[in-house]
Amino acid sequence: MEPITHFLTGACIGRAGLNRKTAYATLAAVLAAEAADLDIVWGFAGPVEALKHHRGITHTFIAVPFVAAAAVGATWLYHRWVEHRRARRAKTAPPLEPGAPTRSRPQPVRWQWVYLAAFISALSHIALDWTNNYGVRPFFPFNPRWYAGSFVFIAEPVLWVLLFAALIIPGLLGLAEREISSRRTPFRGRGWAIFALSGMFLLWCLRYAEHAAAEGLILNNPITTVPVDRVAAEPYPWNPFRWHVIVETQNFYQFGEVNTRTGNIDSDPQTDQLFKPPVTPAVEAAKQTELGKVYLDWGRWAVVRDVGQVQVIGIDPPQLPPGRTWTTVEFSDLRFGYDFRGTGNSRPPSGLGGAVYIVDNREEAGQEMGGRGQK
Repeated sequence: MEPITHFLTGACIGRAGLNRKTAYATLAAVLAAEAADLDIVWGFAGPVEALKHHRGITHTFIAVPFVAAAAVGATWLYHRWVEHRRARRAKTAPPLEPGAPTRSRPQPVRWQWVYLAAFISALSHIALDWTNNYGVRPFFPFNPRWYAGSFVFIAEPVLWVLLFAALIIPGLLGLAEREISSRRTPFRGRGWAIFALSGMFLLWCLRYAEHAAAEGLILNNPITTVPVDRVAAEPYPWNPFRWHVIVETQNFYQFGEVNTRTGNIDSDPQTDQLFKPPVTPAVEAAKQTELGKVYLDWGRWAVVRDVGQVQVIGIDPPQLPPGRTWTTVEFSDLRFGYDFRGTGNSRPPSGLGGAVYIVDNREEAGQEMGGRGQK
C-alpha cells in the first residue's frame, strides 16, 4: 500500500490500547508501520536496482524483529531528547508556590510494550502490501516467491476514510468536551481505533470474497471460446464489486470488466484482446539482461515485445557503425495495464514498464524503467 495507509494503520494500532500501557506506543507503531519502505534508497542505484530490492528483505518475516527494533531505537532517541529538554526546563522553572497544584508527571515508558507496538505494526506492513496486486516476498531469502492477494487497490480511499475518521473524530469530541467541562478524558480514541482496524479487516473479507467471485464468473462464463490457461482479477479503488479481468490462452490475452454485484461481464473480442508477441532473438537476449531477469521474476503477467527501433525516454539509442543494428525490447505487466480510474481500458506498455536496447540481437546497450536509465 501507499505510505498514507501504512502511517494511519500504525497510528490506529498504537491508539487501540497499547498507548495506555506505555508512552510512545503510538509513535513507535507509526514509525514501524512505514519503516520497511526505506528500501526505496535502492532507487539511488537506478530503477532496475530499485525494482530488484523493493519489497525485498525489509518486507519479510525474518526482518520484522529488526524493523521493530529500529523503530524503537528512533523512539528512544526522541525520548532522550524530550528528557533533556524537560530537565533544562526544570532547572529554570520557578519553585511552586505553597498550595499550588503539582506538575503532572509524564506517562512512564515501558520499553517492552513500545517494542510490541512496533512489532505488530511491522507485521501490518507486510499484511497490507500482500493485499494488493504488486505482492510481497515474506519468506525471502528462503523462498523468493512473490505472494499477492490482488483484492485491494494499492491506494484505497475507503481505508483512508476509516483510518482518518478514527484519528480525527476523537480529537473533535475532545474539543467539545473541554468546551462544556473542565475534565479531560485521557487516551481518547481507543474505541474509534478498534472500529477502524475492524472495518479494515471486514473490507478485506468483502474484497477477498468478491475477488474470488470475479474469477469464478469468468471461469463459469468464458469470454473466449478457446481453452483458458489462467485467469486474474485486478481491483479498482472504491468499488469492491468492479474488477478488471485477464484471461490467458495459448495465443492471446483477453481482457474484460466484471461487476460481481450484477453479474455483468463486458469484453469485446476485437478491442479487448492482445495477441502474444513473437519471441525474437532480441527478446531472448533481453530476457537475459539484469532488467529482464528482475522483471520476469516479479512480473507474473509480464509481456515482452520486440518493438523495433523505437527510442525510449531516459536513454539515448546506441550509436553504431555501418552494418550493425539495434532494436528495442519492452517489458510490461498486464496487472497494471488498465485505467484504474474507470474511464477506459489502456493496454501495455503501461505503468511499471521498462525497455532494453539490444544490438545485433545479442548485446545489451541500455536499460530503462519509468523514464530513468540504469547506469
